[in-house]
Amino acid sequence: MDDFQTGLVELLPRLRRFARILRPHDADAQDLVQQTVERALASRRGFKTGTRLDSWTFTIMRRIAIDDGRARQRWGRVLTPEDEATARVPDAAQADEGLRADARLVRDAIHALPEDQKHAVALVLVEGLSYAEAAQVLGVPAGTLTSRLVRGRQTLMQTLAEQGVTG
Repeated sequence: MDDFQTGLVELLPRLRRFARILRPHDADAQDLVQQTVERALASRRGFKTGTRLDSWTFTIMRRIAIDDGRARQRWGRVLTPEDEATARVPDAAQADEGLRADARLVRDAIHALPEDQKHAVALVLVEGLSYAEAAQVLGVPAGTLTSRLVRGRQTLMQTLAEQGVTG
């Protein structure tokens, strides 16, 4: 191991401690540490000698946590929307319960899609990228992306209709 790798290994206890602050659940904190170390190793050319390795890796960890938090919020807004229908239901708690149940079914249906369709659906329908942007991210022609998206939407609509999820 070189000095950089040795420094990362020595930082692991501190990284774990910081991760537990950012992610209260132990498994999430461990995942965050792993992502941080992976990104640090992949980005080591960006590390400047003389810079503090701990500050550099903590910055990486914080950015990963922020990005993950934003992604979770987007998924939460997409998969557990509040709408006018909620206000018309006499018992809002029951409405929220129904929405959460539907959201879980939608989430599970998305996760059950083949990888190529799942990625197309996630980038266009969840993340809001244009077809051209999503095609570029996936490294495929726009027509291929469109085909994957159409098949993914059809599968989602069929799966959700079979499970009684409407609208």
